[in-house]
Amino acid sequence: MTETPTAQLSAAGVSIWLDDLSRGRIQSGGLEQLIADRNVVGVTTNPTIFASALSNGDVYAEQVAQLAAEGKDVTEAVFEITTDDVAAASKIFRGVYDSSNGYDGRVSIEVEPGFAHDAASTIDQAKQLWAKVNQPNAMIKIPATVEGLEAITAVIGAGISVNVTLIFSLTRYREVINAFLTGLEQAKAAGHDLSTIHSVASFFVSRVDTEIDKRLDAIGSPEATALKSKAGVANAQLAYQVFEQEFASERATALLEAGANKQRPLWASTGVKSADLPDTLYVTELVADGVVNTMPEKTLDATFDHGVITGDTVTGSYAAANEVLDAIAALGVSYDEVTALLEREGVEKFIVSWDELLETVKTALEASK
Repeated sequence: MTETPTAQLSAAGVSIWLDDLSRGRIQSGGLEQLIADRNVVGVTTNPTIFASALSNGDVYAEQVAQLAAEGKDVTEAVFEITTDDVAAASKIFRGVYDSSNGYDGRVSIEVEPGFAHDAASTIDQAKQLWAKVNQPNAMIKIPATVEGLEAITAVIGAGISVNVTLIFSLTRYREVINAFLTGLEQAKAAGHDLSTIHSVASFFVSRVDTEIDKRLDAIGSPEATALKSKAGVANAQLAYQVFEQEFASERATALLEAGANKQRPLWASTGVKSADLPDTLYVTELVADGVVNTMPEKTLDATFDHGVITGDTVTGSYAAANEVLDAIAALGVSYDEVTALLEREGVEKFIVSWDELLETVKTALEASK
């Protein structure tokens, strides 16, 4: 049998995680099917994914009725529903987790996006989520805001695995790695087994192209047009260079020798936003050993169906990637301005989704009384 593109991707060192979760998918056996057929070895969630899951289907009705009978308020109900889904998915992926020695089989759940600029609340909720899910292969998602950096360090220091989300800039990515290493140092000092602590750093890809392409369109020159849809891949490729540099440092090496794991780069926002682009662009152009690519189902299906995997497409790309970003900057498009805007918008979009989630559950609770 010819090896499928997703199997080729896995063989090239890319861990395929699904960027979606719902109770229907859990109960239908769909997750097991993706593990068996499409090389899926993890799942990520976010407030938008949960809002979509809760608004579609009746699979939550029984639990909502139970929570209403118990007098739970909407925030408590959302906490119970989402942690139950993540715990159930974690059990499904436990075999992957065990066979990979904790490297994969991961299921992520995010702290409330409203806490993105509140380190203390983020730390508290991260610990609550970790305790409630109570599965060793869970990961707590914390946004890479300035305040989030402090929380990342504290949560890693407490021995909890973390998925750092909403990373757009190379500067912030270096700060995320520093926060992770500081957390490991704290965990080591506290006597935690470093080998049990895992982390990924979610670097967003397509959103960078969407925003920069909008600015290139406004410029409208042939030079600007030629650079469209190149920034996202270039930015991510350079993030991998940062990963290689930072984890080769003396500081990181000392922790690795003490049993720590590298914080792996994760490519997020990998569905193309334009019909003009190849639908596997953010998969095939970002193949490198030791990365995670978290894909919406549409992108996973496209990759499985017709993805062309040609091996490592990252480590030889750094000079060309720098040229792309330099050329964009030369046209007057500010990288720092774009990445700061994307971080703000990322937090705001998740807050909107969280509010939708609360409203959906509130309506369901009231209907069940």
